[in-house]
Amino acid sequence: MRLVAKLLYGLYAAVLFAVVASLAMLVMALLPGLSRRRRVARKAARLVLHLAGMPLSVAGLERLPEGPCIVVANHASYIDGLVFTAALPPRFGFVIKREMATVPLAGFLLNRIGSQFMARDKAGQTTMDARRVMRSAESGHSLVFFPEGTFSEDPGLLKFHHGAFATAQRAGCPVVPAIIQGSRVALPPRGGLPHPVQLRIEILDPVIPTGRDGSEAVAALCRQARSAILGKLQEPDREAA
Repeated sequence: MRLVAKLLYGLYAAVLFAVVASLAMLVMALLPGLSRRRRVARKAARLVLHLAGMPLSVAGLERLPEGPCIVVANHASYIDGLVFTAALPPRFGFVIKREMATVPLAGFLLNRIGSQFMARDKAGQTTMDARRVMRSAESGHSLVFFPEGTFSEDPGLLKFHHGAFATAQRAGCPVVPAIIQGSRVALPPRGGLPHPVQLRIEILDPVIPTGRDGSEAVAALCRQARSAILGKLQEPDREAA
């Protein structure tokens, strides 16, 4: 009976996401204005989590600076972007691996809410994408990065890539560490069935870039933000993994 219940819930969650995502896609295809589309995406994400029995609590929103900033968070599941969309104000856009741009439904929705896509393998494309993301930050846009770049079936914080921190250093905007908990269980990384669990996001104190330039300043900013996340996450340090 427990397996049957899990299967039925998994089917329900899949249908729920498909229906809400399809309706949101239709609305965002027609709706002008990026801020309006982001507000629709936020409401749709909250609706999905509520109906899926995944209550979301958010702590520390008051720590977000009023001006442009870069949020960096641990990454544990494909659902992380949806959860942060539900949690953060609509002024935030996401920096996502370029492969997601080719996923038919997801790619369209991510484009319509102003997501930035970044390549990880092709050197030329990676450079062009990094410059575009930096221009976006320098223009005053707030962004969300998952600096691990991927996630694992095993709990733990992986090594951080430096792109988010180089962008913050160049734009002179604060880095805001954040943690997400529960998403690895809610939607397991290796294709397991979803589970209705409590989700939690906590926004930590901002880290202010120094006035120095260069790779060492970027690395120091990365270390400080990663240390803050690791201290709150209560998961192993897997930087060497």
